Amino acid sequence: MRGAIAALTLVTGAALAGCAPATASNDPASASGTATSALVQTMSAQELAALIRAGNAVLIDVRTPAEFAESRLPGSLNAPLGTFDPASIPVEAERETILYCGSSRRSGIAAAQLSEYLGAPVRHLEGGIKAWSDAGLETISSQND
Repeated sequence: MRGAIAALTLVTGAALAGCAPATASNDPASASGTATSALVQTMSAQELAALIRAGNAVLIDVRTPAEFAESRLPGSLNAPLGTFDPASIPVEAERETILYCGSSRRSGIAAAQLSEYLGAPVRHLEGGIKAWSDAGLETISSQND
């Protein structure tokens, strides 16, 4: 299964097609702490769980590959913030691309970059995987693949 994980890991320069994500929860605060024309929105763990259950989410984990291997949301792809390239992030017409990290700091930065690139709002998980786990929602690791 490690090969499957490696295949899911996005790297800088990956060519993936996309379109703008849907909008909803409106928290215009940019996690990067700088003024930006990008609109970044957060969503709760419960909102994300509902979106996932409906089959309407593409999950992007912006943590390091080691953090990703340790624990992640099922079905998520890895695009570490250190090498984050908005052009390589999959976005689809039918599913919304949602970013997350450990606490929502890094995903907020990545969401601002992706929003700027797309010219559209981008959502990320408020509180990150910690909030997800605290809500009692499922995570997986390389050990249980």
